[in-house]
Amino acid sequence: MPPRQSLRTRRTVAEANETKSQSEVKAAAAAPKKTKTTAAASRKAATAQDSDVDEEELDTKTEAPAKEDVKASRNARVTKRKAVVEDDDEEVVKAEKDSKPAKKSRTAKTKIEDIMPLAKRTAVSSLKQAMYIGAHVSGAGGVQNSVHNAVHIGANAFALFLKSQRKWDNPPLAAEARDAFKGLSKEHGFDAHRHCVPHGSYLVNLAAAEKAKADQAYNSFLDDLRRCDALGIVLYNFHPGNTNGCDRAEAISRIAGQLNKAHQATEGSKVVTVLENMAGQGNVIGCTFEDLRDIIAQVDDKSRVGVCIDTCHTFAAGYDLRTPEAFAETVKAFDDVVGNKYLRAFHLNDSKAPFDSHRDLHANIGTGFLGLRAFHNVMNHAPFQGLPMVLETPIDRKGADGKSVEDKQVWADEIKLLESLIGMDPESDEFQALDVKLQKQGEGERSKLQAQADKKGAKDAKKAEKATKAKAGGAAKKKAPAKGRKKAAESSDGEEDASASE
Repeated sequence: MPPRQSLRTRRTVAEANETKSQSEVKAAAAAPKKTKTTAAASRKAATAQDSDVDEEELDTKTEAPAKEDVKASRNARVTKRKAVVEDDDEEVVKAEKDSKPAKKSRTAKTKIEDIMPLAKRTAVSSLKQAMYIGAHVSGAGGVQNSVHNAVHIGANAFALFLKSQRKWDNPPLAAEARDAFKGLSKEHGFDAHRHCVPHGSYLVNLAAAEKAKADQAYNSFLDDLRRCDALGIVLYNFHPGNTNGCDRAEAISRIAGQLNKAHQATEGSKVVTVLENMAGQGNVIGCTFEDLRDIIAQVDDKSRVGVCIDTCHTFAAGYDLRTPEAFAETVKAFDDVVGNKYLRAFHLNDSKAPFDSHRDLHANIGTGFLGLRAFHNVMNHAPFQGLPMVLETPIDRKGADGKSVEDKQVWADEIKLLESLIGMDPESDEFQALDVKLQKQGEGERSKLQAQADKKGAKDAKKAEKATKAKAGGAAKKKAPAKGRKKAAESSDGEEDASASE
């Protein structure tokens, strides 16, 4: 399709055509009468003028009486002027629409990401350990776009939201999107049964006690399981829930009950509901391995429940991964309490917050308090082979205009970084240089969060000291009356003794 002409060019063409039309009108007045011009033919003539089509060809099809031809020519000139203005209005409207990032970038982005990957996907067979590493990518515009976006960053695994995680009501999964997702997964060699782990909505709380809220959460959860079935996805990750101040054991039982209900409603399905371990803030369930164990214990169909370990959450909850010894201890604790057979996926994130902080603050790999050695431990642990490992690290960066933009090159680089750790000697100069470089990058953020943790620690210590003193003071006050009575009794006895001696 040829490029559109500018406004100035089209006005020049219109004026030239108007002069030409006036000459034609005079000639037409002396010519024999012709058949009536149709509106369609007039539009075709105008289009032909814009396209430099020979008007003589059109004259053989467009005949009219002289008077009507004059009138038609005048109308054509008016229509022509309107067309020029309307075309420009359309371009303005189009430009305004295109300036909205959602629609323009969505189409353009899909094309660019499909054609120009930021990093080439690594053949997992070429790695010393079969680690499938990727990131949580966007499924905006249709779940099929998540495959394009995964390929774009060189991923061998990926996560996505199956629908908007910000609202309860969503349109059903479109058949076109379903078929495209399956087709693209096959085309790019993604095994959706093993390496795609959708994330559940943050709105859903399966521990909700209030019936209306519990039903709302369950319906959304069940809808996601059915979407997984339709897409051929087997693993579905979700946050366990929140007690909202209710009894913890009862909340855990409610989660298990909702899972049993959902499993029964999707009988015959192979979708595994994967519990994610949490950082432990507030009343959140899943911050201890015991929480996960207690939920699984009450699930009837054990083949349809699993666990996703988030490295940031694990560290924030008080399970260390930083040294080979600490890592081995944490892995053993998980196996002893939950069981390695339930481990189905990983979320790979460093932590901005210090150890045992109970703060869910993701950092880029190697820049946080976990450090590069923790991820070296994960990447070189043979039993983790074959599991999908998904990055959820921050990729927002400030652009030249100061606004926040997504830089997906971050994920592409982190995937390659993690793959490079497989088989790397942690004592080598290469590893040490990487470690120092990444720690320097996150130094400012760590210092800031450490200061916050220290301040909170001092505040908590003062509260504890105050509470201890108050408790001690209360105990002293309770003992005071008894002590007074004892003294009174002793005084009375003394008086009696004195009386007796007299």
